[in-house]
Amino acid sequence: MCGITALYAILQNEGQTNNVSRYKYKQLMLDATKKIRHRGPDWSGIYENTNANIYISMAHERLEIIDPQGGAQPIVHNVSFRGEEIQIALCVNGEIYNHSDLRKKYANFPYKTKSDCEVIIPLYLEYFNKIHSCIDDDTNNDNNSDSDIYQKSATNMLEQIDGMFSFVIYNSYNNSIFVARDPIGITSLYYGYHMEPDMKDNCLFISSEMKALDMCEKVLQFPAGHFISSELGHFKPIEYFSKTMYGGWINGGMPSNTDNNNTMTNIYTIMAEVRKKFTKSVKKRLMTDVPFGILLSGGLDSSLVASVAVKLIREENLDLPWGKDIHTFSIGLEGSPDLAYAQKVADFLGTKHHAFTMTVEEGINAIKDVVYHIETYDVTTIRASTPMYLLARKIKAMGVKMVLSGEGSDELLGGYLYFKNAPSDVDFHQECVMRMRNLQYSDCQRANKSTMSWGVEGRFPFLDEEFMDYVMGIHPSLKFKDNIEKWVLRKAFDLKGDDGNPVYLPDEVLWRQKEQFSDGVGYNWINSLVSDCQNKYNDPSVVSASSLKYLVNPPIKPEALYYRELYEEIFPNRDTAVKLWIPRTDWGCSADPSGRAQKSHISYDTKLV
Repeated sequence: MCGITALYAILQNEGQTNNVSRYKYKQLMLDATKKIRHRGPDWSGIYENTNANIYISMAHERLEIIDPQGGAQPIVHNVSFRGEEIQIALCVNGEIYNHSDLRKKYANFPYKTKSDCEVIIPLYLEYFNKIHSCIDDDTNNDNNSDSDIYQKSATNMLEQIDGMFSFVIYNSYNNSIFVARDPIGITSLYYGYHMEPDMKDNCLFISSEMKALDMCEKVLQFPAGHFISSELGHFKPIEYFSKTMYGGWINGGMPSNTDNNNTMTNIYTIMAEVRKKFTKSVKKRLMTDVPFGILLSGGLDSSLVASVAVKLIREENLDLPWGKDIHTFSIGLEGSPDLAYAQKVADFLGTKHHAFTMTVEEGINAIKDVVYHIETYDVTTIRASTPMYLLARKIKAMGVKMVLSGEGSDELLGGYLYFKNAPSDVDFHQECVMRMRNLQYSDCQRANKSTMSWGVEGRFPFLDEEFMDYVMGIHPSLKFKDNIEKWVLRKAFDLKGDDGNPVYLPDEVLWRQKEQFSDGVGYNWINSLVSDCQNKYNDPSVVSASSLKYLVNPPIKPEALYYRELYEEIFPNRDTAVKLWIPRTDWGCSADPSGRAQKSHISYDTKLV
């Protein structure tokens, strides 16, 4: 994973004025890409084209994971299209897990690298050719607008990509750009509009992080599952996320491929499929040419990722960098739940475990840096991002460039404790859908930017397309069963060997109650944050008055106000780029996002560890 920045400007003036425009834009791009160099500290690349009255510039900050020697970007190809030689330039942030299959499909394409991302170019060329063939053929175009044709073709193209991605393609044939982001928004992406005071140029800026777009008058998150094509004459994101993708769960209704007929035969079939598809997902994400590790909190999700990865590596004798040692990493306050459980998992799996202890003071001192890197003022995201941000720095110092992590499970399976208050199965499922659609603003944003702050790539097996498709089709009665959250996932991996010992995880870990990461690193972490912010704003009128100052997502507590003021200092006039993560208070739940605020939470002190 890397960092990308792009500028597409339609120049309104001619001659010498255009040369001035190009010079200014080149400097803007160079300044912008430097601001996200932490995402790709290994190398920088830039592409520039001034064809006709279009100025295009694409910059890439590279984190070398696949093909370290030859996979530099932007990737540029000169190809023939309709008898004319054209230039295609590609800039990608992400990983394409099915690149080998796509290379076979487009075997005649003259690849320059072994990069997993290069396959996007022949895929795009097929899409581009189909669009223009269809538009040129009046008989096929009677009942479809150009926009409909583009949307259908883009969907067909992007659905072929199995991975996490944000990318920009420039096509010199008609001086167009195409921008797209993966359906869940695992990789971060923003877009904004810019106007030079002495020019009338129409400009679109794209970047992996908002901080690179401070020259723009307006900046928004590029929505997951959308694309922009300048061929349509505007820069409005268009949804390609098909209504039939992932079992149709996007519609928000009940799962379409299962019912409530939970016979034991059906349940065992479901559990076997969950286990099979998750194992396949983890295996995909072991694609790497550099040393990797596994984030291990000792909770169910990260522990399953570690367990399945260890099993795959040892049983299939995979040839991976860093030898056969499997490295796991955890962080927490001294005596925290996560440190204790992570060590138990590491001992059970036999990994080379690295446990780091943080202090409350170290966390509080890092808050402003966290707001800068994560680009949010959401309370729960900042609480959880801070220890992850500190851990990523330790991991990078050890030479690790990629880590597996457990994000996405709680959204897919309704694992947060407040889900126990869901009034019905329909409400439960629709809440899962909403959480999945908003992952781009919460856990994906946290996990991506916390690790990439230090040039470490995160990969997330629970967010695999095939796995998500299947799990979102499982009836809620199996996701929450016997008063246990994520029951079907736990049961799927509750296997014993011939000796009676657990195959995947010890029972005390496999059936451990959900502990949100910001709680599991140590209960005193959140307690101290709340107390420190209350001391900063000991006059209640200051917080109440802030609702008049901040009309979008007004803070209601001192902690939220502190984060908001830091955010506004760093990112003024960017309040609409953030969505808040709040439990369902209309279900009778506490508004505080901490899992400990829910009545069903069991304190770590009462558990047997």
